[in-house]
Amino acid sequence: MYDFSYHKPSSVSDAVAALQAAEDGTVMAGGMTLIPTMKQRLAQPSDVIDLGGIGELKGITVSGGTVTIGAMTTHATVAASAEVKGAIPALAHLAGHIGDAQVRNRGTIGGSIANNDPTACYPSACLALGATIKTDRREIPASEFFAGMFTTALEEGEMVVSVSFPVPEKAAYMKFPNPASRYALVGVFAAKTSGGARVAVTGAGENGVFRAADLEAALSSNFSSDAIKGVAVSADGLNSDIHATAAYRAHLIGVMARRAVDAANA
Repeated sequence: MYDFSYHKPSSVSDAVAALQAAEDGTVMAGGMTLIPTMKQRLAQPSDVIDLGGIGELKGITVSGGTVTIGAMTTHATVAASAEVKGAIPALAHLAGHIGDAQVRNRGTIGGSIANNDPTACYPSACLALGATIKTDRREIPASEFFAGMFTTALEEGEMVVSVSFPVPEKAAYMKFPNPASRYALVGVFAAKTSGGARVAVTGAGENGVFRAADLEAALSSNFSSDAIKGVAVSADGLNSDIHATAAYRAHLIGVMARRAVDAANA
């Protein structure tokens, strides 16, 4: 690990100021990705701005059909939240199955979506539910936020402050996890909304999370697993690695989608 300057601000404005003053600074949420990459010397920021001391970035509110979660809210907090379980139980279920207990108690929703790991779970919920990501500068629709593997619409020095999820009519998330890391080989978040069905897939795409248009079209007229049994998922553009071929991932997308719809309808 290279030398760096450590900062622990107590407000968003202080964090932004520290980041702007740094030569090559970065913010740290839970540190699930940043710390390992720094230890391996794959990253060498001049300054690390730890967001852990900023109370305004933590918490969950439910109001007007929207669930808003502060960026520094941990996965464990979301999973245990009575408010989230009451409004969007699929979101609490998703959070409760991220990694292991250590990861769930350190990792945060803001860190997850800002990192945009192609196998992360939260990006699928953001896309499927039509979430809005609020930063210290603006509000970004999820459809415009995820720009590719480990890439987002965040500009240099821009920080995620919160994520707002519209409450769907029904929804569920199902994933086929890697047994060692518990990352999704394939994860599917299916939601029935007032605007139709939305299906987002993580863990499978070469460019990260994406929406499955053919599955959405079939489910919008009939939100049941029977409606998508005959929908063929193409392997084009899907990952193929030591864990699973693109063809196998294409098969899993269909399986996980049907399971998610069945769970949503249960």
